[in-house]
Amino acid sequence: MTQNLAALTLVVRDYDEAIDWYTRALGFDLLEDTAMGGDKRWVRIAPRGSTGTALLLAVGKDDEEAAVVGRQAGGRVFLFLHTDDFDRDHAAMSAAGVRFVEEPRDEVYGKVVVFEDLYGNRWDFIEPKG
Repeated sequence: MTQNLAALTLVVRDYDEAIDWYTRALGFDLLEDTAMGGDKRWVRIAPRGSTGTALLLAVGKDDEEAAVVGRQAGGRVFLFLHTDDFDRDHAAMSAAGVRFVEEPRDEVYGKVVVFEDLYGNRWDFIEPKG
């Protein structure tokens, strides 16, 4: 039996602002944007060239869901984005206005920096060691 984690839901305020930010600031690909009736859409994004897990963007349907926008991990690092060229991608993200909350550092597992997405969710941006 083979399984994989296909998608992870990321609660957002607005589909279009989220699509714009993730595709522009992080260079993600828009994989799918399908109307589901009413205001609901099935929106999947993923890092350019990725064959792994996608993010499913979902607008909170009520106050409880909307309250977790930007705090899905309670302020801890929530998502981990790997790259094969830290310096290239860090420069591109910086130029696109991504907010880094610290300076890049070397760890035993690779070069890493924490950034926040447009909602305040924290991400680890990592170039893993060999």
